[in-house]
Amino acid sequence: MAATQKIVLNPSRDIPFNKLVLSQANVRRVKAGVSIEALAESIARRSLLQSLSVRPVLDAEGNETGTFEVPAGGRRFRALELLVRQKRLARTAPIPCIVKTDGLAEEDSLAENTDREALHPLDQFRAFQTLRAKGQGEEEIAAAFGVTAAVVRQRLKLAAASPVLLDAYAEGTMTLDLLMAFCVSDDHARQEQVWATIQRGWNKEPHIIRRMLTEGSVRASDRRALCRHRGVRSRRRHRDARPVPGG
Repeated sequence: MAATQKIVLNPSRDIPFNKLVLSQANVRRVKAGVSIEALAESIARRSLLQSLSVRPVLDAEGNETGTFEVPAGGRRFRALELLVRQKRLARTAPIPCIVKTDGLAEEDSLAENTDREALHPLDQFRAFQTLRAKGQGEEEIAAAFGVTAAVVRQRLKLAAASPVLLDAYAEGTMTLDLLMAFCVSDDHARQEQVWATIQRGWNKEPHIIRRMLTEGSVRASDRRALCRHRGVRSRRRHRDARPVPGG
């Protein structure tokens, strides 16, 4: 039986930023996702969370020149470059890098951008909830992640839905639109009751869910409530105006 070949990982080292250049082998050409400016702010706040993947630049004789190209991590490189231009990062600041010499640079770039899985929205909702529980305010969370405080409040409300609904959303049996509709009510038992009801039917539209959750409850400003209130006041005035027996 042949022995299993052991995997050897590429070494990590700190390389001064001014020794790094962006590689033409980077496959990302279309701008998408978080902007370079937002990424720069994230790095400034949290430092670099993921190393750059680099390769030595060779001269005509195949000797290393002391410069390294970045085929994987181009957006992080541009964000660091922006921080250098803003004089918030030194040009010679050490940058954590994984140094590679084998394989194809284009393959590294493609693999880095495809061998990843986007964070499920529910994980973000719960992360916001955890940050809130640890003392961060809505405005602080919003500033840290480049969203508005209103967005943070909405996602905190979604994270506070019934665990039954959150499980359904995580499993893909409930859409985000439906989960948002359920959050017009904070009553978990009622949320679960309505969810069980609509699963037995064919109509699962958000407006149906909102109507089912709010039926029977009338706002204080609703005309029906105002009419009832006026009726009560009228009856009280009429009662108070009646002569007292024996008076």
